[in-house]
Amino acid sequence: MTTVRKAPAERPAAPAGRRRISGLHLYTLVLIAWLTLPIALMILFGFNDVQGKQNFRWQGFTLKWYAQLFDKSDLTAAVINSLAIASLSTLVTTVLGTSAGLALGRYRFRGEGAAGLLLFMAISCPEIVMGASLLSMFVTFGLPRGHLTILVAHVMFSVAFVAVTVRARAAGIDPAVEEAAQDLGAGPWTRFRLVTLPMIRPGVLAGALLAFVLSVDDFVITNFTSGATVTFPLWVYGSTRTGTPPQVNVMGTLIFAAGVMIAVVSSRRTLRASRTRPGPAGAGHHRD
Repeated sequence: MTTVRKAPAERPAAPAGRRRISGLHLYTLVLIAWLTLPIALMILFGFNDVQGKQNFRWQGFTLKWYAQLFDKSDLTAAVINSLAIASLSTLVTTVLGTSAGLALGRYRFRGEGAAGLLLFMAISCPEIVMGASLLSMFVTFGLPRGHLTILVAHVMFSVAFVAVTVRARAAGIDPAVEEAAQDLGAGPWTRFRLVTLPMIRPGVLAGALLAFVLSVDDFVITNFTSGATVTFPLWVYGSTRTGTPPQVNVMGTLIFAAGVMIAVVSSRRTLRASRTRPGPAGAGHHRD
């Protein structure tokens, strides 16, 4: 006589609305909250109805600081200095970093390893060491510290970030696409403008945004090379001795909002381009 075993009963599936939160999910949520807390406090205290010089205690809600944003002329001048230097350094850095990234990502040449090592050394070098080195160089050459020295310093520490970003993007390009363009009669500049640049554009935009943020945010290297020029981070540091006005929080909120908007627009454009990119050969519709 044979016995028939019953199959083990299957566990009922958990309802979709009652999913268990794992430890990794909880850790991720806590980490995100920890990173966004200072930003949230900055935004919140831009609406603080401060009665004195200190902006560390909540005293009421007001919108007057947004209306009085440009009342402090020295703060406005510092923000303009930061944005002007960041824009110009981003332009120069993007051109130099894109060229270096293309060379390292597409070609093999003598000294390639040394060039890559130099880029990562520039990224990993402590800011205080780089700031002191740049200061010694400017003093040795007798350059007066100001806008020019800040610009040179920002280009020097940002170009490595752009080059590494573009290099990673350029390494994944199929050389057959450029070879096809060359076979069709496209010259070097035409190939770069119509074929190579569109393919590496996401990396170039990411590197440019990174360079801009690093320039606006930098304090240590700028402090070594600024001279009498005051940027936004330097002004904020100086104001902590006498009391940071709420306009600083408003300026920081607007800069943060602008950065978020640029990142969102860039990511949406990249996603749209990836969706509209043609698939592999033979896929999709074709005419007889």
